[in-house]
Amino acid sequence: MLKLLRSLLSSTASAAPAPAVARALPPTRIAAPGVEDLLLADLLTEAEGLPFVDWARVHDWVARIPEDDASSASAPDAARAVAWTACERAWLEHLRAALGAGYRIDAGEDDVLLLSTLEPAVAAATRAFVSKTRQRVVRLLDGVAEVPAWGHEILIVFEDEASYYRYVSFYYPEAGEFAASGGMYINQGCGHFLTVQADLRAIEPVIAHELTHACLGHLPLPAWLNEGLAVNTEQRLCPPPGDVFGARPSPQEMHARHQEFWGAGEIQEFWSGRSFLRADQGNELSYDLARILVAQLSAADWARFRDFVLAANLEDAGAAAARAHLGMELADLIAALLEQPADPCRWAPDPRRWEEAPERGAFAPPR
Repeated sequence: MLKLLRSLLSSTASAAPAPAVARALPPTRIAAPGVEDLLLADLLTEAEGLPFVDWARVHDWVARIPEDDASSASAPDAARAVAWTACERAWLEHLRAALGAGYRIDAGEDDVLLLSTLEPAVAAATRAFVSKTRQRVVRLLDGVAEVPAWGHEILIVFEDEASYYRYVSFYYPEAGEFAASGGMYINQGCGHFLTVQADLRAIEPVIAHELTHACLGHLPLPAWLNEGLAVNTEQRLCPPPGDVFGARPSPQEMHARHQEFWGAGEIQEFWSGRSFLRADQGNELSYDLARILVAQLSAADWARFRDFVLAANLEDAGAAAARAHLGMELADLIAALLEQPADPCRWAPDPRRWEEAPERGAFAPPR
């Protein structure tokens, strides 16, 4: 699949442009049995010239749809699933219209919706890659990853960085400095992936990483565990290229950086998830520390690690679950990794010291 996608991408520049097609107007309402029509004008907010949906109200509307008589244990709430899919598609139609005539929605039987300006053959290969990667994530994270029962995997490939950041700015606070991003997963009501067309070869690890987040969305994971699972899965499914020019820091150099950076205050940011949002080296080191922790915890006994993941909760950074299912204290693990004296007061997660509510993860990793 990767070779097919790369071969198609390499020929994109010489491909003939897709013929122009007539565009239907985006829908203004969605109907479902047993409830009033959903009026999209009441739910859409415009920012930077792009439409955003109040998904909480969509969820409320879908929840009021009576359960379909044809629903079964294998296909629960069929009418609600159909309505939710209609809402996804309607939103993408409005976004397509706002982005411009070159954008197109591609869909098939693979439960993947793609909004992009990609050539049709490249779009089909991209959708196939998303579907195949999702299957591989579920197999790799056996008993942990779960494909949502409703909806599609939605991927939006923006034609340029300006459009990408216009869209992303809606989800960022109005002030502050943030780490750069070339792709992310937005998990606020209707999960969807974002990336930029500039270098489509880079989309492969982004999709693997963000699909992992999508398949973990049903669990209340702390950010470090969520991100550690995503980074390790990404590297298993899309191994990074070799460091031919020696540009990456060596493991010894990274270890020294970790030892210098992490202190009592910084480690609480890590446990709460705030360090992943830093714009300095703390961003990179957070992802690397999460990667190391998950790699070490999962290496020996997957069954025990799986039980830990299923029990972990962001409210205490997974400390109680580690104690119950792994027989260890997270503080001791951190101290050992940093080659520091064991000191629970210094290294253990302490929610009383967190200045804000803990983060769930699914951030945009540094690339």
